[in-house]
Amino acid sequence: MSLSVKRSAVAVGGKRLRTLALVAAVMCGAAALVPAAASAHPRESVLLQCQGTESVSYEPGVTLRPRPIHVTVDGRFASCVGGDGTVKSGGYHEEFTLDTGCSSLLEGFRSRRTYTWNTGDSSTADITGSSTAVAGQVVTPVTGTVTRGRFHGRKLFQLIPLPQPSALQCLGRGFTGATGVTTLTIS
Repeated sequence: MSLSVKRSAVAVGGKRLRTLALVAAVMCGAAALVPAAASAHPRESVLLQCQGTESVSYEPGVTLRPRPIHVTVDGRFASCVGGDGTVKSGGYHEEFTLDTGCSSLLEGFRSRRTYTWNTGDSSTADITGSSTAVAGQVVTPVTGTVTRGRFHGRKLFQLIPLPQPSALQCLGRGFTGATGVTTLTIS
């Protein structure tokens, strides 16, 4: 089933459909299809693939009414394979403030993210992403290019599905955070 969804996304040529096909694959437990998406461009080979989790916390909680929110993002990759075999794990940490509410959590973003590896070195990438609500999940595909450090000049793709806040959470004290799986591919 996942393969036919991917074929129709490629046939249509829509970036959004291709992203939704990847999301469907991950949500069905077929995270192994992410490297197949990266190999859709024959001249690019997968250099590194990492599996892990991302946790996001909001202080104060996100409510319906937009207000300044301090956001903390922690990503941890417990398993990385590929490359020269030395990168086995990694992570990232970010803190920033957004003026946001529950209805604007899906807006696109442009940022710089630094991934720190178990080897002691890091990769800094200029990234862009936007989120889509799909089947109770907020799914964020992130794309970018490593601009400094290990894997300099390489492309990256990170897929981050997190639980979507409920209306009750947005009406009460607010949505304070979520944790979900994430996959990072550098090619």
